[in-house]
Amino acid sequence: MKTSAADIAPAAGLRERKREQTLQRLTEAAMKLFLAKGYEATTLDDIAAAAEISRRSFFHYFASKEDVVVAWQDRSADALTAAIAERPADESMITAAENAILTMTRHLNPEDAIAIARLKRETPALQAREQVKYEKMERAMAGALAARASDKTGQTQARLVAMITTGAIRIASENWLTQGAREKPDVLVRRMFADIRAALDEPPARKAKT
Repeated sequence: MKTSAADIAPAAGLRERKREQTLQRLTEAAMKLFLAKGYEATTLDDIAAAAEISRRSFFHYFASKEDVVVAWQDRSADALTAAIAERPADESMITAAENAILTMTRHLNPEDAIAIARLKRETPALQAREQVKYEKMERAMAGALAARASDKTGQTQARLVAMITTGAIRIASENWLTQGAREKPDVLVRRMFADIRAALDEPPARKAKT
């Protein structure tokens, strides 16, 4: 009996869905353990058991514990890209970025966010990944904003907005953690973008006298 393309496609789709479900379960289980026990104290066996898979199966998805955190961060970048794509076409790039980030904060648990931030700050292996995280976020945001542009000027503006916004997120996140996360995430985001707009309204520098 021959297998047709019509038979192969649903099977492939089912396998991909199952893989994605396992990947999500594995990532969520690992992050919960990291927060509960600490990154260094959590073993691969702990993660595999919590996700109800074998240690061997863990390596079908990740090469190390570090890669689990990276995957979790990548999901955030993907969510940001999707949120920007859903913004109305008549919004400016900076407004679209602001509203997309505000949408994401509605799904943010402040206690988990500050616990994860502290976990990364206290774990050298994860600190080294922070720069990569922000670089990925900037590229993802620039790509999503550039999709709204119709010319090369718009493409450049998208990169600039992404760069400025990512830098502001980094500064705001560090301040938020230092201050004990007292401010609500949505308030922090609105204030951050108010600061960005204030900075962009700076008048051109006067020409230096020679």
